[in-house]
Amino acid sequence: MRIKHTFLLNFLFIVFTAPFIYSQYDTIPKIDSLSAQENSLGKLSDDNIEQYLSKYVQFASVSGHEKEAGEWLKNVCKENGLHITQMGEKDGEYNFTASIYPLLSNLPNIVFLNHIDVVPAGDLSKWEYPPYSGKITDTEIWGRGSWDNKGNAIMQLFSIVEILNRYKGTQLPFNVSFLAVSCEETQCRGGAEYVIANYLDELNPAVVLGEGPPAITGALQTDVDKPIFPISVAHKRALWLKLSLTINTSAHGSVTPLRYANKEMVQALDNLLSKKQKVVYSDLNIKMLKDMGKLEKGLTGFAMRHPKLFRMFITPQLRKQPELFSIFSNTITLTSLESNNDVVNVIPSEATALLDCRLLPGASKEEFIEDIKKRLKNEDIEISVIYSMPKMQSSDDNSIYFKNLKKAIEKTYPDIDVVTISLPNTSDAGVFRAKGILTYTTVPIVLDMSYLDNIHSENERIPRGIMVKGKETYTNFIEECINGDDDSGKKKKFLIFNTKKD
Repeated sequence: MRIKHTFLLNFLFIVFTAPFIYSQYDTIPKIDSLSAQENSLGKLSDDNIEQYLSKYVQFASVSGHEKEAGEWLKNVCKENGLHITQMGEKDGEYNFTASIYPLLSNLPNIVFLNHIDVVPAGDLSKWEYPPYSGKITDTEIWGRGSWDNKGNAIMQLFSIVEILNRYKGTQLPFNVSFLAVSCEETQCRGGAEYVIANYLDELNPAVVLGEGPPAITGALQTDVDKPIFPISVAHKRALWLKLSLTINTSAHGSVTPLRYANKEMVQALDNLLSKKQKVVYSDLNIKMLKDMGKLEKGLTGFAMRHPKLFRMFITPQLRKQPELFSIFSNTITLTSLESNNDVVNVIPSEATALLDCRLLPGASKEEFIEDIKKRLKNEDIEISVIYSMPKMQSSDDNSIYFKNLKKAIEKTYPDIDVVTISLPNTSDAGVFRAKGILTYTTVPIVLDMSYLDNIHSENERIPRGIMVKGKETYTNFIEECINGDDDSGKKKKFLIFNTKKD
C-alpha cells in the first residue's frame, strides 16, 4: 500500500513616535476618543487600508535601514491615538510599541508582532513594477514587503485602532500592542532579541501573534480545492555551524599528498550527508497528521489518523518531499565549501564548510553536534557555532488564546477548517517562545499559492480585496479575548469596566 503525502507539500512550503511619558496614577487611564491629526491618507478605515500598505511599501527598509519607514509607521500609530514606547532608535535597532494603554499600566498585553525590514529587491530588471513603487493595479498591490511583512503589519495596526475606537471611554482588562521590530530577515540582535533583553517586563506579553502561513488550497489530497487555515504553535530552531580543517602539506599540486585539507573535508562531508537523517514522530507532528486526516477521505484519511500504525508506509513518502520531511527530522544543509584559493596548481592548507542545521522543538543542540562529530569521522575537523537559537517549547493549542484565535478565524471564514502545525523556518516568534510566552503565527487571509513563489524574489505582491478580512479576523480575536469565555467556559463578566463620565 502506498500512502501519498502530496497534500502537504505546498502546505509546508509556506514555511515560514516620540516616547509618551506618564506621571504616576492610581487607576488605569481610560481610552480617549480620537482627536488625531489626519495625515495625507486620512484616518484609518477599510476604504484606505490598501493605500496605507502602498505607502509603507514605498520605504526601502532593507535590513539595517529601518528607521525612515519606522518613523513614518510610528507617526501613523501616534496620530491614531496609540501610546508609543520607543525600544531602540537607530537603524538595525529601531523598534517600538504602539499600544491602547501606555505600557506603564502593566496590563496583560496582547502583542501583535511584525517587522519593518525587508530583504533586498534583487534584480530590478525582473520587476514588472519598481519594487518600492507600491503600485496598486486593478487587481494587486505590488512591492517588496507587500506580503513579508508589511501587509500583515497594516492589518494588525488597523485592527488595534478599530478596537481603540470601539471601546473609547472604556477601561479594558487587556492592553493591546503593535510591536514593530528591525532586522528580522537577518536575525541580528537589534530587533526582537533586543526588545526581549531590555523591555520584556515592560511589554508584559500574555500572548504574541506573529507572521505565519495564510489559508491555502491544495493541502488536502482528497479535496484539493478546499482551503485550510494553519496556525503554527512551534517551529524548528536554527543552528549554524562552521567546520574548519587545517592540514599543512606541500603547496604544489604536481605532487598529490596522502592527506590534504580539501580532500579530507570532502570525504568527511560525504560521510555526514550521505547518511539519511532519522524520522522523528513527535506528539506535535503526529497531531498535525491526525488533524489533517480528519479532513481527508477514504484510505488516505484513515492512514493519517493512525500514523504509528502506518509508519512503515508513511516514512518513505516523507523522504520524497523535503518540505514535508523537514517537519519530521533534524536537517543538515551544506551551504558553503571554501578553501580561499583560486589558483589551480596550489593546494590550500585550510578548508571550511558552513552547515545550516534546523532542529526540531525539544532536540538537544549538544547531542546533535556530538552526532555530527561522530559522523564526520575526522577528529581534526573543528566545529564552531556561528548562531544558535535558544531551545523552546511548543505553545499550547489548548490555551484560551489559541481557542480565541481559532474562533476568530472561523467567524470570518466559516467554511474553512483550522489546523495546528509546526513550521520548518524560523522567525522572531522563536525568541518569545524561548521565554515560555504563548506565541502563535498565522496571517488570516486566503492567498493563492502562486503568490508565495515571489516572497523574497522579484515581483512580490498580494491581491487586492483580502486585507479587510484579515483585519476583521484580528479584531475578532481581540474581541474574543475581551468578551469571550475564560478557561472554565464561563463568560468573563468582569472584563470590561465602564469609566465613562456622566
